[in-house]
Amino acid sequence: MKKLALHWQILLGMLFGVLFAVLLIQFDWGKEFIVDWIKPFGNIFINLLKLIAVPLILASLIKGVSDLKDISKLSQMGGRTIGLYILTTVFAVSIGLVIVNIVKPGSYISEDTRTELVGSYANDANSKIAAAENQKQAGPLQALEDIVPSNIVKAASDNGNMLQVIFFAIFFGIALILIPQEQAQPVKAFFDGFNEVILKMIDIIMLAAPYGVFALLASLIAESPSLDLFKALGMYGLSVIIGLVLMIGVYMLLVRLLAKKSPKFFFNGISPAQLLAFSTSSSAATLPVTMERVVDNLGVDDEVASFVLPIGATINMDGTSLYQAVAAVFIAQAFGMDLSLGAQLGIIATATLASIGSAAVPGAGMVMLVIVLAQAGIPEAGLALIFAIDRPLDMCRTTVNVTGDAAVSMVVAKSVDKLE
Repeated sequence: MKKLALHWQILLGMLFGVLFAVLLIQFDWGKEFIVDWIKPFGNIFINLLKLIAVPLILASLIKGVSDLKDISKLSQMGGRTIGLYILTTVFAVSIGLVIVNIVKPGSYISEDTRTELVGSYANDANSKIAAAENQKQAGPLQALEDIVPSNIVKAASDNGNMLQVIFFAIFFGIALILIPQEQAQPVKAFFDGFNEVILKMIDIIMLAAPYGVFALLASLIAESPSLDLFKALGMYGLSVIIGLVLMIGVYMLLVRLLAKKSPKFFFNGISPAQLLAFSTSSSAATLPVTMERVVDNLGVDDEVASFVLPIGATINMDGTSLYQAVAAVFIAQAFGMDLSLGAQLGIIATATLASIGSAAVPGAGMVMLVIVLAQAGIPEAGLALIFAIDRPLDMCRTTVNVTGDAAVSMVVAKSVDKLE
């Protein structure tokens, strides 16, 4: 498998996991063997993803904010860039929530399968109920109060407090660029290096992805051997793709109405970068090509492109945030959990902020999904439901991420009269 690309390894791991489980459950001892000897490796893989979540947020977000360098004197271009990125991300998450609530892909899982799933993770369900009871007794501004941690070490010890970690990272990054550069440089150099170490850790963890998927899928089939689960997965994937297509439509409206360019002109110019993003699932790897296409083919001034696109590769993950919203609600539906309007608004906030901290590398979106699930009180083990088809969806959402970066760069360039 070493000679195969990672996405093929993951797809093969999925296939072999399913076939392995289908074969073994034909024997009386098969299910017990899978649960006792295979499932733990899947749990270890999930734990590795959860392990890296807090360091990834701190490293990526502090680096991303500090790279702005002059946040105290943000120019008109900088303000519009960040504003557009945040606006499109919120819009993407909202589109995802609307679609998943209309399609309800989790409803395609039968009541028997849902009962088995809920029974398997009863402790998580009980903690969700307890948290809901506590929330009912809280004041109207409790959610806002909870964002600000009293102890960052304590906040970082629980993935459920990820909004507090995000708050600290943003606060730290802003403070870092407000102090004299010579004093900030050693700290920034540390976090730049720290970020590279975390990205390498993600690379190492993703090497285990085919085996983790094998274990997760095998245990999922053994514990819930139902075809309706795969039908639900198909509807989930369709929901994500519909949302991504609609989001590209939003970008085309921005290009047409604000940049005064035709969608055909835009696609002709950016299509090579889109294809590279699709094949690599990495906004960072695509960035050089994106910059070259945006400057040479879309008419964006180099000064604008060099400012807007690197920031976009760090904080503008519209496709990723849309997928996180759909995935979170789908997993909740699969477990029979009814998310309130407040919980879904929380998903919008968390997915938007988490997308800012998403590293522009393959697999980082799945790590960020852990944050969204934890914040919403949805069992993180539900990752097992969607990991099988995550790679092709990752390719699609990375394409949307890069498309959004290019569209925003055109709009910003037009607003400051630097678009040919």
